[in-house]
Amino acid sequence: MGAFNSQKTCTGIWPLELNGGIRSLKNRRMIWIPRLAQALLSAIADIRLYSLMKQLENQQMARWVFFCQLCSWFTWYCCTRTLTNTMETVLTIIALFYYPLEGSKSMNSVKYSSLVALAFIIRPTAIIPWIPLVFRHFWQEQKKLDLILHQFLPIGFVILSLSLIIDRIFFGQWTLVQYNFLKFNVLQNLGTFYGSHPWHWYFSQGFPAVLGTHLPFFIHGCFLAPKRYRILLVTVLWTLLVYSMLSHKEFRFIYPVLPFCMVFCGYSLNHLKMWKKPALSFLFLSNMLLALYTGLVHQRGTLDVMTHIQELCYNKPNKSSASVFIMMPCHSTPYYSHVHYPLPMRFLQCPPDLTGKRQYLDEADTFYLNPLNWLDKEFHNDSTLPTHLIIFSVLEEEISAFLISSNYERTAVFFHTHLPEGRTGSHIHVYERKLEGTLNRR
Repeated sequence: MGAFNSQKTCTGIWPLELNGGIRSLKNRRMIWIPRLAQALLSAIADIRLYSLMKQLENQQMARWVFFCQLCSWFTWYCCTRTLTNTMETVLTIIALFYYPLEGSKSMNSVKYSSLVALAFIIRPTAIIPWIPLVFRHFWQEQKKLDLILHQFLPIGFVILSLSLIIDRIFFGQWTLVQYNFLKFNVLQNLGTFYGSHPWHWYFSQGFPAVLGTHLPFFIHGCFLAPKRYRILLVTVLWTLLVYSMLSHKEFRFIYPVLPFCMVFCGYSLNHLKMWKKPALSFLFLSNMLLALYTGLVHQRGTLDVMTHIQELCYNKPNKSSASVFIMMPCHSTPYYSHVHYPLPMRFLQCPPDLTGKRQYLDEADTFYLNPLNWLDKEFHNDSTLPTHLIIFSVLEEEISAFLISSNYERTAVFFHTHLPEGRTGSHIHVYERKLEGTLNRR
């Protein structure tokens, strides 16, 4: 076998390097296939948006809207991510293609309402932008009773029944997850446990940041677009207002209305005469630079470090007993979705308080109050120490005494961000516990 190590290891009886390489390839497929599938669905949705605008206006107008959608930095940032918000956006765009807008040749109430119901099952907040759209459809429909009895109710019943059956199978009991979602995020407002912002955040920061350099074109297009597109503008404003009433806010929550905004941006570009080429260059360059930076550089360390961890058992014969403790703000890194191996791993927990305690602290908060004291209590016995620790660089100095006394050596460093803040450092450090020898920091 030449250079291959034929030693029997945790990877099996095959030569170590060959076996590790095969497993690594399979692991990368498991990571990339969902992303590629999501990218394909996003591409289909973008094509539907182009086709819709071609029906409503003309090919030239459709091209401008398509250009705005494709060069949006936030679209690039989100469209391949397997977030429920991304799927919500995909289904919203495709449903809009079948929605009865004035001038549309593809309107189909059954198809659009089925897609809206499916989006609601995937993420209940998908109903928010559709409330004004469905209300408009109902208001303009002559056969209102038929619309409700023969379309909305049967479709809603079928989709909700499928959701209940699937959840019954996986939860082992009848569970209405949509109600649980509403109860957790709205009635109990427990989303604030993961951060809160003032009511105006979406208008003052969130929406402008998501639109980026499209913002002036969006505002310009709002004054130029025909009245039949007023419902799209109402939908955008309605969605921002509803989300503003919730304390917990994130950029991705308003991603589903971004394509609506691109319709108005397209109108702006279509009406530009003298400054069209500079405007196109400005939009393309500013968005591509931001898309490349946020997609390839910013906060990439949490992905790189998991690739490193995944190789612990695949490529090294003595790592069958490896264990990993991620001492970072909870959910900082992917987990087994990027490892695909039964490697014992643990991270600092941050479950929300479901008991109503006033002075509630999760495990992560308790740890960061006094990291050294927490580590001494948690690992009072050396046999319980993990073989590998993952930390942000800002924590290194504070726990250096523990690292030295427990004989941990820094074995890898990964860049994370140029904008460190709070508990998040600029780099991620991987420490490995050495049973013999001295600590040799790199």
